[in-house]
Amino acid sequence: MLRIGTLGAGRRGNISKMAHLPQEGSELVAICDNRTEVHEDYRQTIRPDIACYTDYRKLLDNEKLDAVFVTSPDFLHEEMAVAALERGVGVYLEKPMAITIEGCDRILNTATQHRAKLYVGHNMRFFPVIQKMKEIIASGRIGQVQAIWCRHIINYGGDAYFKDWHSEQKYTTGLLLQKGAHDIDVIHYLAGAHTVRTVGMGKLSVYNQVKDRRSDADRTEVKFEMANWPPLAQTKLSPVIDVEDHSMMLMQLANGVQASYEQCHYTPDAVRNYTIIGTEGRLENCGDFSTWENEAIIRLWTRRVGYMEHGTEAMAVPVLAGSHGGADPLIVRDFLHYLKTGERRGATPGDARNAVAAGVLATRSLRQGNQPFDLPPLPRAWA
Repeated sequence: MLRIGTLGAGRRGNISKMAHLPQEGSELVAICDNRTEVHEDYRQTIRPDIACYTDYRKLLDNEKLDAVFVTSPDFLHEEMAVAALERGVGVYLEKPMAITIEGCDRILNTATQHRAKLYVGHNMRFFPVIQKMKEIIASGRIGQVQAIWCRHIINYGGDAYFKDWHSEQKYTTGLLLQKGAHDIDVIHYLAGAHTVRTVGMGKLSVYNQVKDRRSDADRTEVKFEMANWPPLAQTKLSPVIDVEDHSMMLMQLANGVQASYEQCHYTPDAVRNYTIIGTEGRLENCGDFSTWENEAIIRLWTRRVGYMEHGTEAMAVPVLAGSHGGADPLIVRDFLHYLKTGERRGATPGDARNAVAAGVLATRSLRQGNQPFDLPPLPRAWA
């Protein structure tokens, strides 16, 4: 029976509940969170005798574990992952892997040194829409991929990223990394190669104008409220905001593919759209995943036409049960399979590190006059 713990059990930590499958050989036995209401939630939903801690070191020292979920805020990923790996405990590490390239490489080297299993939670690789686009690319229907564009417009940015720790560089590096790590990894996945050079551009343009700020002592729970509109009417934003609210990056990939990623946090609507252009066609998605209310659609153009909004062919993506369009249950099961067999379908730690490296260096570029930067290679021991 796999014995599993969770470091940072609230909010995103709820994904660890999907690993509590005693009938299939895994059980959640311990959690760490500094909020007692989170402890009570796990006692009620998982098991009344689950061990609850407020200090993750005590959890790692006191519990005999096979693995932990590290789903704490980003700036704690490196510290907590290294502590678990040094004890030989397998780690599911939420993306981004860390907020610096050096932090990622320290995690990789620790996993190598202690022969511990490391899995990074890039759940978007399990989105049905991404899997379908990958399948279409592999089939050759659009020929050889040459360019990938991704635009990510975010109507909940003011609620999700400018009212808590996300708004400060020291905790995130920047939202081009924090939010963009998913998309950078998907671009790498669809293209079949990693970024080798990047350049960025962006600025803090809207939320710095908002005068209504919470006090540093006010740590009220961040909530998504559709009524919080327009952006300049937001209230109780963070006292410190020094990350960009719109940004973009260009990427040169190792196999010759060129890509771009654009992100904005003050739009009225929300969508993540990928366009993949090959030598014989192109495809794009409308919607991340399907729900019973809204279908995600993949559109394909494989013959020469004029303006044709819906493509020469369109296909709906099926609705799957579970959060993030069914991707979360799939990635948790892949992690459990990896713990048991050493095999995985998801991103490798090297993939995750390269997504962080691209985001970090694009952020550095946009803050240093838009100069291009080359990605450093993976640590030799890991590579």
